[in-house]
Amino acid sequence: MRYARRKLEDRIAKAARGFGAVVLTGPRRAGKTYLLQHLLPKADYVLLEDPETLARVRADPRGFLAERRPPVILDEIQNAPELFNYVRALLDRTPRRTGQWFLTGSQEASLMAGVTESLAGRAAIFQLLPLSLAESGKVDLFSGGFPEVLARPRQREVWFSSYLQSYLERDVRAVTNVRDLATFRRFLGLVAARHGQVLNRSDLAGPLGVSVPTVSEWLSILEVTGQVLIVPPYFENFGKRLIKAPKIYWVDSGLACYLLGIRTRAELGRSPFRGALFEGLVAAEIAKAQLNAGGRKEIYFFRDRPGLEIDFLIPHAGSLWLVEAKAGGTVFPNDARAIQSLMAGRKGAKPARGLVVHQETRHSSPTSVLVPGVQALTLRQFVALLNA
Repeated sequence: MRYARRKLEDRIAKAARGFGAVVLTGPRRAGKTYLLQHLLPKADYVLLEDPETLARVRADPRGFLAERRPPVILDEIQNAPELFNYVRALLDRTPRRTGQWFLTGSQEASLMAGVTESLAGRAAIFQLLPLSLAESGKVDLFSGGFPEVLARPRQREVWFSSYLQSYLERDVRAVTNVRDLATFRRFLGLVAARHGQVLNRSDLAGPLGVSVPTVSEWLSILEVTGQVLIVPPYFENFGKRLIKAPKIYWVDSGLACYLLGIRTRAELGRSPFRGALFEGLVAAEIAKAQLNAGGRKEIYFFRDRPGLEIDFLIPHAGSLWLVEAKAGGTVFPNDARAIQSLMAGRKGAKPARGLVVHQETRHSSPTSVLVPGVQALTLRQFVALLNA
């Protein structure tokens, strides 16, 4: 697979001209290292997972950094948090020099703690998720967006199995002391089975025989390591009784399929999870577009107690997009009913735009108006609109 140009490249390059350091976080194997090495082919690269390298860092961090010639890529720096203070000292010594240090990390929580304490105001911070549809046409519901899966689709099963094993042994144990990894692995499967549902921690704790606080801690691990999206409800003065619990989605649809035991595209076509998986793919594309634009994740859902539900609400350029995701290739005016109902109840609020996003087929038509104020778009059309 050829190198897929990442949407963040230009923003990282621009930030490197204005900051002494750039921090890039995101899930393991999302492409962080490849992106930086592509942008900085002559940079001094150091992987901070090698035991010998870590031993040298801990024995003499100042001497270790003195040996480096900027620009320097410090990969997986959360494994050597003691370096943050020394990097800060070097940045303060030469405040006018930019683009010196490029730091990556798979564990956003611990990495961000180091940045907040040591590099505040000295580093530009970005988050990279797996490839989006805007970055590679190979991304789809079954494969997901991890670059290595797209490059070697026949090795999909082995890759996801190995990924989960390394994730459990490295990221999970590094974030917290999970004693029973087998139970945590079952927890991953249960979360996959609740993909796209309103989060109920008690519902997850019961089958595992663990406490609700333990489930909350484990969900936090999944979120801070970039594996899941927690989508909160949208609160606006609708005059309605609203659901207050968030919804949960796996960031990568390919990994979600693997956890659900979906092994072929034919199985995916028959799966009762197909609708939820497509909804999650739409959620991930929204989050990727927002992060790739250098912003933060702003994605919500709406559900009131009488049953009115809209999959996603997105603040966008002074307006609010109301988005419904439909896994089928055919949409009908009735699919826009919930959007119409909510738009009618928002008098005086910011302008709204209704969109029904559906799967693309060979005979998909151009953008069409389902009902006044609501358009039907294929997923690719929607992604193009998000990234415009």
